[in-house]
Amino acid sequence: MNEQWLSNTYLVADEEGSHAAMIDAGGPVDPLLDVLARMRVELTAVLLTHHHHDHIAELTRVLNRHPEAEVLIHSLERKDVPAATGDLEPGVGLECGALHIEPLHTPGHTAGMVSLLIDGTDVFTGDTLFKGSVGGVRAPGHTTYDDLKRSIMETLLTLPAGTRIHPGHSESTTVADELAHNPFVRIWRGVDPEGSEPCSALGEPATLILMADDYDGGSKAWVRWEDGSDEIVPGSRVQHDNRE
Repeated sequence: MNEQWLSNTYLVADEEGSHAAMIDAGGPVDPLLDVLARMRVELTAVLLTHHHHDHIAELTRVLNRHPEAEVLIHSLERKDVPAATGDLEPGVGLECGALHIEPLHTPGHTAGMVSLLIDGTDVFTGDTLFKGSVGGVRAPGHTTYDDLKRSIMETLLTLPAGTRIHPGHSESTTVADELAHNPFVRIWRGVDPEGSEPCSALGEPATLILMADDYDGGSKAWVRWEDGSDEIVPGSRVQHDNRE
């Protein structure tokens, strides 16, 4: 985990002396490179959930040590990563040694966001779903709130309850835990009610549906604009309003 921006980089391998894939490269990657050398594992691919700097910052460092590794990302974001060598195609599985990797298209935070399901037991969700929080839809290359909600509710949280979720930031969780405890998900499921407090968000009048803790110790807000559309924004950009 990079302490500057809390981004996770993961290494998944089938067995000692065989094959591995790295998921994102936000760093610091040196501990993972040391593991590859110690276990005599061949790094066959770097799989990028999306193109943002905090997920690719140390990609060059990885390729300096493993120049033969493929770098794969969704085709919509390949232009943003010059080192990319190929595409992650949703619905087209990859084999990494004995591992089966299934790319899942989970847009919202970015158009080409990909989650990676490994052997049906572990899913790496990038910036779509976090422990107790969700991705925002204000970052470069974002799509919409509706995309983000569908990606979470119709793709990620329809996986088996015991599926382990490894987000792009902070701690791991499970499908069951997020269904039960994630405050955004609880409202989407109809377990908890929406809020109705008037507020100002990004300088515009809105209704505050939910203010929740985010992975970094800050907060994230779900707001509804006056035209009825919804958005996930940083909680720091929301001001409470005393309007009647």
